[in-house]
Formats: sequence, C-alpha cells, structure tokens
Amino acid sequence: MSYSVGQVAGFAGITVRTLHHYDEIGLLVPGGRSHAGHRRYSDADLDRLQQILFYRELGFPLDEVATLLDDPNADPRAQLRRQHELLTARIEQLQKMAAAVEHAMEARRMGINLTPEEKFEVFGDKDPEAHAEEAERRWGGTEAYEESQRRAATYTKDDWKRMQAEVASWGERYDVLMAAGEPPTGENALAMAEEHRRHITKWFYECTYDTHRGLADMYISDERFKEFYDSVRPGLAEHLWEAITANAARNGS
Repeated sequence: MSYSVGQVAGFAGITVRTLHHYDEIGLLVPGGRSHAGHRRYSDADLDRLQQILFYRELGFPLDEVATLLDDPNADPRAQLRRQHELLTARIEQLQKMAAAVEHAMEARRMGINLTPEEKFEVFGDKDPEAHAEEAERRWGGTEAYEESQRRAATYTKDDWKRMQAEVASWGERYDVLMAAGEPPTGENALAMAEEHRRHITKWFYECTYDTHRGLADMYISDERFKEFYDSVRPGLAEHLWEAITANAARNGS
C-alpha cells in the first residue's frame, strides 16, 4: 500500500510543500516512486512522519529530529518512553498555562484589574480571587453581588491598598481585643463587628444586619473563610461570628 504526496499531506494536516522539504533535506524520503516519478509513501514512511511531527510539536529543530530518528543504536521502546515523558511534561506545562489564563480571566471578570506585580504589592500572598467562585455560587445574580462587581471594576491599585490597610488595621485591633479577654458580646467587640459591616458597605455593597449575620455564618462554616480570619488570630472567626450575631440582634435583626 502506498500513498501520494497529496494524500499524505491530507492525512497529516500539513502542506505538500512541507513534505517536499522533508524529502529534500533527507528527513523523510518516500519509499517509492510512481512510473511517472511522483513520490509514493509507504506505511513505514507514515510512521516516520508521525514521529517527526511529534517531535516538531514539542519544539525540536529538524536537525535534532533527524538525529533522534536516525540513531542506529536507538531502542524503539526507549524512544517511546522518552516521547511519553516529553508529552507528559508538555501536558503539565499546558495545564499550568491554562490555569494561569483562567485565573487572569476570573480576575478580569471580578474587576480586579491589576498587574501581577501590583497584586503582590497589594495582597501579598493572599489571592484576591481565592473566594470568587464561592462568592458567585452563593450570591451570583443578586443585587448586592452585581453592585460589588461594579464597584470593584472601578478600583485602582491605590484604592485596593487603602482597603487592605483598613482590613489590616481592623485585624490588629481585633487581635488586641481578644488578647485582652474581651467577650464577643461586649461593647468593644460589638463596635468592631459594626465597623466590619460598615467596611463592606463602604467598599462593596449595602451590607444589612441580616446580610452581615449570613456572612458570619459562612465565616465559621466555610474552611476557607475561617482560615482567613483565624490567620489573624486563632479563634477570631468564632469570636467574630458571635459579635456579629449579637450586633445584628441588638439592631433588631
């Protein structure tokens, strides 16, 4: 069984000109010729072409491909193992690239339009999109969620830095409060809970007392949010939950 250059080009998804070039440089010389002198490719030629295209896809120059395929001491099984290793590495690389693109797309969708350097400067090792999926799952489509999207889309690097400074200040003061043994239902803790609610209203959306109490439930039920608050001080998530709940009750919610 043999195939014309046009048929092989169609099988492989390459041009006839490419096959002519491979023939001219000795990389893929067809095994036969027709009576009219036209190139005819055998099944063995197609196998070699498959190997060539595999290495080309991985970025190997043509001269290196020729060396790999024409090595008289090459073990076909060893070559297959090598190809498997290369392909596995390529897949891992592409997966990382895809994840990076998805991350960038999500950041744009969430309105956090910062460069990687700016994100690191503002957020450090805390990923600002880490809870985006959970937030959308819980509140996507709501008026509050849409409002937070609109606001976030307008924020500059300096805006995010001011917001983070407020969060850091609040966390430091809450740490001091807990270190002093203040109960979560005491006046100081209630004041911190109220400041927390107003911070959300200021930067994202109108956070009612009912909404704030719902957020507090999430802070202790969702490990990701609990970890965030407990990273400021162990036990802070639970303490804050009680303070927010008491503050909401005090304000008729």
